[in-house]
Amino acid sequence: MKEPMKKLTQKEMLKKHFEHTDNISNIEAQAVYKIRALPRRISDLKEEGYVFTHEWKTDLTGQRYMRYFIVSTPSHAKL
Repeated sequence: MKEPMKKLTQKEMLKKHFEHTDNISNIEAQAVYKIRALPRRISDLKEEGYVFTHEWKTDLTGQRYMRYFIVSTPSHAKL
């Protein structure tokens, strides 16, 4: 009998995301991963040794949003 797939935590989803790209916005996190509190998850990853920068961006409608960029991962982390 096949074991059911383990559901990934929000932190695990973000770690996998950063294997493929170096940035994410709150809207992307909500739409793709159902993460409603991206700043809190980024803070959780920082506590594990991940390093991020962020910058304010403006979309085509003039709405401002924050985009987070991963700078480095902890040496023991598996992305």
